[in-house]
Amino acid sequence: MLGVMAALIPPNISHTAGLCIEQAALPAPREQPGQHLRGCISMMGEAIPANCDSVTHIVAENNSCAEVLEWLRGHKVRDSSRFELLDISWFTACMEAGKPVDSEKKHRLIVQQAYPATSDTPESEASSSVAGRVSQYACQRRTTLNNCNKKFTDAFEILAENYEFRENEVPCLAFMRAASVLKFLPFTVVRMEDLKGLPCMGGEIRNVIEEIIEEGESSRAKDMLTDERYQSFKLFTSVFGVGLKTSEKWYRMGFRTLEEVKADKTLKLSRMQKAGFLYHEDLVSNVFKAEADAVSLIVKDAVRTFLPDALVTTTGGFRRGKKIGHDVDFLITCPGLRQEEEVLHKVIDLWKKQGLLLYYDLIESTLEQAKLPSRKVDAFDHFQKCFAILKLHQQRVDTSSCDTSEESDKAEVKDWKAIRVDLVVSPFEQYAYALLGWTGSRQFERDLRRYATHERKMMLDNHALYDKTKRIFLKAKSEEEIFAHLGLDYLEPWERNA
Repeated sequence: MLGVMAALIPPNISHTAGLCIEQAALPAPREQPGQHLRGCISMMGEAIPANCDSVTHIVAENNSCAEVLEWLRGHKVRDSSRFELLDISWFTACMEAGKPVDSEKKHRLIVQQAYPATSDTPESEASSSVAGRVSQYACQRRTTLNNCNKKFTDAFEILAENYEFRENEVPCLAFMRAASVLKFLPFTVVRMEDLKGLPCMGGEIRNVIEEIIEEGESSRAKDMLTDERYQSFKLFTSVFGVGLKTSEKWYRMGFRTLEEVKADKTLKLSRMQKAGFLYHEDLVSNVFKAEADAVSLIVKDAVRTFLPDALVTTTGGFRRGKKIGHDVDFLITCPGLRQEEEVLHKVIDLWKKQGLLLYYDLIESTLEQAKLPSRKVDAFDHFQKCFAILKLHQQRVDTSSCDTSEESDKAEVKDWKAIRVDLVVSPFEQYAYALLGWTGSRQFERDLRRYATHERKMMLDNHALYDKTKRIFLKAKSEEEIFAHLGLDYLEPWERNA
């Protein structure tokens, strides 16, 4: 039975051989693993390229993490975060065990080039070396989906969410920034000394970290999960169209469940909230990448029916390499003289005729060039946009790459699923800024704008970049050009998971 699919990078990293680790392919534990290595690789016959969707592990023989990442970029593998980057010792461990083994810290390749700790450097000093070079800005940190400190960041996000529910912005941002820093670290924090030199680690943050190190969990985060107010707000805000103000109102009215809200006939719900309740079960379930890909085809087909030259780009978490999300975002633009202005109206009419549109809210553009860019770090942009719920028929979805077993019971009742879809239309000359802004992550965008303001004396939003010193708008045709204007190294979308 197939265990894992891996690609081996030999020492000269000039080519890649595919290797398939199976129980039968591995030697008995008494055999010498080194002698069996080449035979196991050649067993595959035809080589598997590293950018094959089946590859889950990259095994390097005498290469650094930096060399492997550079090699992957050179072979147009844009999202390396989906791989386990491992030393050849992992493969020999598999052969010694006679089966695929879990990758341990000692097997993983760690980014070393920016932090020149030697092999003789104690682990505590190495982590301190990394910490001392960590920027306070997420836009200067390459943060992938490989989170070595999930037990800390999960607790931080619970506590940040509670502060957000209470509209207490300062501690909310403090926990979010701390979580962002820990997500970047290429090592797991195991002692308080590991925090030395790290930004955004205030007293309250350190207290939570210390408790998790000593006790294995945060009592504050654990207690919050059973807090009545937190639970109620978490439940209410899960409804499409329900924000903090409405949640506060319902909580003060004594409601604690959605059933109680729906039972009160005196409440006046908005169209969006009615749709949120109607399709709630679908909308709170995970959207898998295969479903996002299927929605992408529907959106592109509809838009290009009216604008054949349109650029339609999936943004948000899926562009950053995530495999699951809760909605799918798209940015639409078209070269030429404002050809994109009417496309959303036409797409909506088409989906109505096709029976695919369950709900939509179309917001017209409020763009005023004289008011750009916004001074607010979290300012909402002025593009024309549509917040929709689409009916995705299951036969459109390639389910071979996602686990939909949780939804098998629902599939017996209906053959479609309600999916939240956000469509944003940008003028072509603002496309690069819109793409950067709508890709996220939320903390990355916050820090990018803070960096522009505080370090470069510039103002950045989803429409433009303004140099306050030169008093000019800086044009950009790509995200790379925006990073260059800001004096930043370019980060790929999958490196922005802050």
